[in-house]
Amino acid sequence: MNQSESFMPRLLRSIERVSFSAPAEASNVAKESLCSLKSKSPAVSATLKARMDLDVVNMFVIAGGTLAIPILAFVASFLLWPSALIRIYYWYWRRTLGMQVRYVRHEDYQFCYSFRGRPGHRPSILMLHGFSAHKDMWLSVVKFLPKNLHLVCVDMPGHEGTTRSSLDDLSIDGQVKRVHQFVERLKLNKKPFHLIGTSMGGHVAGVYAAYYPSDVCSLCLVCPAGLQYSTDNQFVQRLKELQDSAAIQKIPLIPSTPEEMSEMLQLCSYVRFKVPQQILQGLVDVRIPHNSFYRKLFLEIVSEKSRYSLHQNMDKIKVPTQIIWGKQDQVLDVSGAEILAKSIANCQVELLENCGHSVVMERPRKTAKLIVDFLASVHNTDNDKKLN
Repeated sequence: MNQSESFMPRLLRSIERVSFSAPAEASNVAKESLCSLKSKSPAVSATLKARMDLDVVNMFVIAGGTLAIPILAFVASFLLWPSALIRIYYWYWRRTLGMQVRYVRHEDYQFCYSFRGRPGHRPSILMLHGFSAHKDMWLSVVKFLPKNLHLVCVDMPGHEGTTRSSLDDLSIDGQVKRVHQFVERLKLNKKPFHLIGTSMGGHVAGVYAAYYPSDVCSLCLVCPAGLQYSTDNQFVQRLKELQDSAAIQKIPLIPSTPEEMSEMLQLCSYVRFKVPQQILQGLVDVRIPHNSFYRKLFLEIVSEKSRYSLHQNMDKIKVPTQIIWGKQDQVLDVSGAEILAKSIANCQVELLENCGHSVVMERPRKTAKLIVDFLASVHNTDNDKKLN
């Protein structure tokens, strides 16, 4: 007897063994039905068996289909809408790390930010992202920061969920003023906070500390822009050539194809990531609608008014300052760390080996540890939760 032929008897035996908690009358009806079923002719039994076999097959088909739908949806999203997967990725990590997204308004201007924790006896931490990025770029670092710290990551002016206005002042001074509006609206400066910024965000953070010294208790600049070097590196030379030739559409930090995206990642990172073509396409798809804004912003921050704002104000920074820089930074030369250290009295420099401009993405665990250790040393907080 094969497996299909033995299925019906086994099922009948199983039914007989089941103990029902129904009333006695219902139990007797079930027993009578069972006896009647056993006494049926072989033809009827065969018909019932065939129907039950078909029901089992249908059950597996339905179960398989239920599982297949999300799998097919995932594959279709990956192939057709990779940008959607990237958004889902950030949503998932915000949720996993306990970061909540909120909006706050200053007059007719809206700021979007994410946060975790509440203000306490330790300084709150405000994090400013770089050019063409957004608040979620800090998630890789947030993952390794103690959960008892109050963290705030804001979208910079014109980025992601923060208002983008053609009338907005996108100069470094203009961005500093906007960030100050955000700080006051959130009452973040009720007690001095720790300010962190990377690249363009580092430029803004340094100038903010110079303009609003009572707001900030300590400062961390991660490979900040805004410094004047004695000699230009290869990247800056290339930018100047593009400006001279009016080829503004070819700015390396504003990719519009997967190939240009790959080149930008190689420019910003020492570690060579092998990124699938679909992910590159997704990254480009997310950025393309904003590229005209990025070009306008880029021209503003490299203009004569803004290009060296940090350099011009660094001697006004009086709070304890930490400089973190990747030794292999191809965008902003690591010698900038020494320039800052000579002008800021209470300054601590950390240079990372085998690390490029994207310090936050390349070395998140190390960056988080340096930040926690710096805060502990400067503010005499207990450091029981040191990172591995």
